[in-house]
Amino acid sequence: MTQSFAQTLQCWFRLSRPPFHSVGALPFILGTLLAYKFNAVFNWEVFALGLSGVVLIMLATYHSGEYFDYKGDVISSRLHNNQFAGGTRTLQAGKIAPAIALWTSIIAVIAALCIGILLQFGYKTGPCTLLLGILGTLPGFFYSTEPVRLVKRGIGELFIGFCYGWLPVASSYYIQTGTIAPIINLLWLPIGLSIFNVILLNEFPDYEADVATDKKNLLYRIGKPKGLLVYIIVAVLTSLSMFAAPAWGVPAKVTYFYLPFFLVSLYIIVQLCRKAHEDARKLEILCGLNIVVNLGITLTFILVYI
Repeated sequence: MTQSFAQTLQCWFRLSRPPFHSVGALPFILGTLLAYKFNAVFNWEVFALGLSGVVLIMLATYHSGEYFDYKGDVISSRLHNNQFAGGTRTLQAGKIAPAIALWTSIIAVIAALCIGILLQFGYKTGPCTLLLGILGTLPGFFYSTEPVRLVKRGIGELFIGFCYGWLPVASSYYIQTGTIAPIINLLWLPIGLSIFNVILLNEFPDYEADVATDKKNLLYRIGKPKGLLVYIIVAVLTSLSMFAAPAWGVPAKVTYFYLPFFLVSLYIIVQLCRKAHEDARKLEILCGLNIVVNLGITLTFILVYI
């Protein structure tokens, strides 16, 4: 049966995962805010173009992931209904042809590159503009794309931490000012650490599917017991870095804004120690709360500087 335009639009909306763009958009907004607070500089056009580039890179990442993770996601769809893992299941349902997802990913990369060229040479945002864009585009596109496929190298999670942590904060600051404030090199740490944990915990529901398809991500390589230990260590480091932020020059009230998200993080750790991850429904809730922690950290910094 032919889909209506509204149904097709809904499928594309789901495939593109707009809610998950917030993990890249918020750090970009933070960097722009810092540029304004520290230098009284803000260009609306540069901001809009830069944010569009970030969204396009995330689209490329998500769409290529849907294409190259197709077989694993078929298995995952039989094992669980976790909305934070196993892909969107849009391709598996036959709503959109897999090849189209691949081509839209490639088109998104080309469009992001065009924006980078326009920013660097049209808006004179600095000689490192394209370089910063490429640092985000290549790991994003090749996170799932063969033959590189960073996700199966055991280091993909580290690239995610960088690309959703330091990179959006630093690049948005740079295209506004032409420089990168030293504080960014410390401030990004809790953001990067927490998004690393988002990816790691999201791998738990897909563990069996990843093993079946030989998707050698970090959890596949170290196993669930060590994966839990790594998660807890990274969560502790995330909180420590947040509480240490005033020592870097971040206003002291950052600790008060962060406190609710610290409690959420602590709750996740306690639940994991109680083996809540072995219950599919509880694990889905923890995955959702994990994203709340990541977004909350970035929001904390935004509120502090507002």
